[in-house]
Amino acid sequence: MVAASGVVSLSTLTVTAQPAPAAPPAAPTPAAPPVAKPAAPPAPAAAPKAADKPQEVARGATPPKGETAAPSGNPPRPGENPLPPSGPPAAVPEAPTTAAPGAAVAAPADATATAAPVDPNAPVDPNAVPPPDPQSIADDLQGLRTDVENFKFQWQRERDIHTAITTRALTIGGTVQARFGFSDQAVSTPVIYRRKTSFDVPLAVLNFNGNLYKDYEDGRNLSYQLSFGVSQQTNTNNSFLNLLNAAVTYSVLPTTSPEYPTLTISVGQQLLPFGLEVPASEELKPVIRNAQFTLAPRAINGGYPYISGLNLGRRDVGAIVRGDLFVNVDYGYNYRQALIAYAIGVVNGAGPNTLDENNNKDILARVAFTVPSDYNSWLRQITLGGSAYIGKQNLYSSDAARTLQGKGVRNRFGGDIYYNHWPFGLTYEYIRGKDAITPGPAENPGRKNVESDSHVGTFFLSFGEQFVSGFRNQGRYDDWWPKTYQPFLRYDRLNPDLDAKGDRSVVSEVFTAGLNIFFAETTKFQLNYNHIKNRFNTDKPEPNPRAVVQKREANEVLAQVQFGF
Repeated sequence: MVAASGVVSLSTLTVTAQPAPAAPPAAPTPAAPPVAKPAAPPAPAAAPKAADKPQEVARGATPPKGETAAPSGNPPRPGENPLPPSGPPAAVPEAPTTAAPGAAVAAPADATATAAPVDPNAPVDPNAVPPPDPQSIADDLQGLRTDVENFKFQWQRERDIHTAITTRALTIGGTVQARFGFSDQAVSTPVIYRRKTSFDVPLAVLNFNGNLYKDYEDGRNLSYQLSFGVSQQTNTNNSFLNLLNAAVTYSVLPTTSPEYPTLTISVGQQLLPFGLEVPASEELKPVIRNAQFTLAPRAINGGYPYISGLNLGRRDVGAIVRGDLFVNVDYGYNYRQALIAYAIGVVNGAGPNTLDENNNKDILARVAFTVPSDYNSWLRQITLGGSAYIGKQNLYSSDAARTLQGKGVRNRFGGDIYYNHWPFGLTYEYIRGKDAITPGPAENPGRKNVESDSHVGTFFLSFGEQFVSGFRNQGRYDDWWPKTYQPFLRYDRLNPDLDAKGDRSVVSEVFTAGLNIFFAETTKFQLNYNHIKNRFNTDKPEPNPRAVVQKREANEVLAQVQFGF
């Protein structure tokens, strides 16, 4: 066995192990009593190292210079094994460890050093802050992190769904219609053979709206409207993407309060402010078929020979001023109604997506008067309106060459009544037209003026909750939306030539019975039955033997789903 003698080095404060001569085993030598250390605090206990570890750097407290660490506790009697002192259990001392010369070994620490005793009878300060619980703090931090992550996810989701990343404020929307039609009158053309049923998509519109300039002080904003798609109001049947609306609108008067009158100027391609049905956008019209007077001359709508219309349902390019005066606002019902609404504009008159065909500009104007009344009065929303359109159009010969024959008048005048008081509604329009025509060939065109008129009346009844503000303001979960059912009746009559009498009379009448079901905020189902009566001058023989001459009367059923986004 190798014993070790300890030598204290004042410079390095380490204990160096030196070899000693071998000796027979002897009884344990009593340990030296503890050295008094009045100034140094007790050092934490260091666990003795196992004998199989030859050397290790001390990890306990290093004794002060000039002192050696002494073992603690009472020395054992001769012949007895050392026992741990009373109190907390201490580590059992291990056999001395052999260390290499010059290596530092750990000094034994004072294992009896304990914390200051706590008096259980000491008074407790009621105002003292209890010590924090580490587990509670960790739980709170984890909950805060979870809430922040949830907020980030929800914010990003709302931004992705409702916000388009662009350099300007932008709102994207649209309307799509899917239709099925049946008729008891077969339609035949050089490319269609006896068609009675068909699916089609008569309308698909994509809208872009936004602000080019936002005036936060007075609300004199500069906004824009852009829309593409196919529509019944365009004069084309091709499948290309057509430009419908493209206009910039500036608010001349402040719009920061609903009590202020409005005045806007719109420049570009847009609908015409004439009557009730012409300025209404596609998704707001109650019936599937447009009124006959809105159709273009010699138009064939859905395969049926509707007589030439007055071509008012088109879009045109120009500048239009719109506004209202003497505004009445009921904040309790969120209701705003102006006593007088007006519009006046100047357009090319040639239709959409084209230049003017002559040097004349067409002028149009409209004014509407609404009966002043309280919101709960039965007189609410009784509106009387008048419209005028004065312009020029190019005239062409009736032969195949279609030779230009100069210009002629194209005037339209109309009056309308609108009443919509839940659950009843009534609209009526009367239109009078005057057009110059050249019915003869180029050698003898025979210029003359033809007058026409049209009557359109609609009566509807609504029952349900969608248009009741109390239901609309409720929280809607799982895409819930109050439903409304709207049956209606409509009469549409067009006489394109008032001078034609008797057998020369040319009149077209359409009787419509329908039902609209509004089962979502922007979605509705429409079902229409149309009975069409045409009175022509004569039934001319059809030169094409495969074609079928159109009858004087026809019946059709239309079912349509319309949704917006």
